[in-house]
Amino acid sequence: MSQTFLMISVGFGFGVGLVRFANSVCTTAANIEGICYRRRQCADINGVASGACANGIGVCCIILRTCSESSSHNGTYFTNAAYPTAVTGSSRCSMEIQKCNSNICQVRIDFLSLVLAQPNATGFCTTDALIITGGGGTVPVICGDNTGQHVYVDFNGDENILMTITTGSASTLGRSWNLKITQIACDCPTRAPAGCLQFYNTTTGTVTSFNYGVGSNIIDATTGLPGTRELVNENYGICVGMLPGYCSIQWTSNGFSVSGIPGGEFDALSNGDCTTDFVVIANPFNPNGVALGTDRFCGTSFNTVVSTLKPFVLYVVTNGDEINDVANSGFSLSFTQQPCTNTAAALLGK
Repeated sequence: MSQTFLMISVGFGFGVGLVRFANSVCTTAANIEGICYRRRQCADINGVASGACANGIGVCCIILRTCSESSSHNGTYFTNAAYPTAVTGSSRCSMEIQKCNSNICQVRIDFLSLVLAQPNATGFCTTDALIITGGGGTVPVICGDNTGQHVYVDFNGDENILMTITTGSASTLGRSWNLKITQIACDCPTRAPAGCLQFYNTTTGTVTSFNYGVGSNIIDATTGLPGTRELVNENYGICVGMLPGYCSIQWTSNGFSVSGIPGGEFDALSNGDCTTDFVVIANPFNPNGVALGTDRFCGTSFNTVVSTLKPFVLYVVTNGDEINDVANSGFSLSFTQQPCTNTAAALLGK
């Protein structure tokens, strides 16, 4: 974390002294997170001062960027022009993320607000899309309703990360976005492990597929049936950091419809059946301790499972053809880390 130095008077005839304070996260007068800077520093980086910090010496600076701009500052917000006013026509808006310093390895992008047009009836983002390029690994193309989601993206050497949001004229939906970029140092304990597009470091939580929900207005022109909210060509890991004293993780369903037709009596729990869209939980058991004969889960329902395999990871896979997955909503799964059953295991984290 960088520090700011400020020369101030310390008394008559005693010259000036050096006061330092960290450029840490602060809460602005608008009740959102900013970064603590001197007022002049905030102005120099085209930030907006909102409230005081560092015992009144600094200002809480909001760093806003929009289309065709870039930022190398932690805590930057990327919004559509004139946010929160919505975008209603065809547009292309990009922002480039540059490293704060050479010790930065990763960014976390929080979708504080991301409302785009739904995919077409077969799951392709043909009207609107969020596309992230330039980082290590692959971020899937995202569209639809994704407020509250997040992704972690590794820097690929010194290559900048580019976020591009395109909107098409085929939809009159009001689109808007506000993405917060947090830069993560290479040695930071909150850095997501390799291969984790999403990362949770809590004992409990809920994970959802991108664009999870019900009520798509897209109707397939061929079948006349409602289209899917699932997005095609998804292949990523959702990781949960195993905390000390916890040895297993339990997954329970709040809603699960990732293949087949809801209500169509398709409920698969078999590697042989789950070949198109599915989630993977390695080495799963029923809550009663009976091992399951598969690590793939698909269909239109999900039974509670427990896994002891470390690290705790759930993989998401969808293929490039959602044409038979009518009205699928995706998944919402809650996780709970479970305590170790003996002292030795708790100490060893096994």
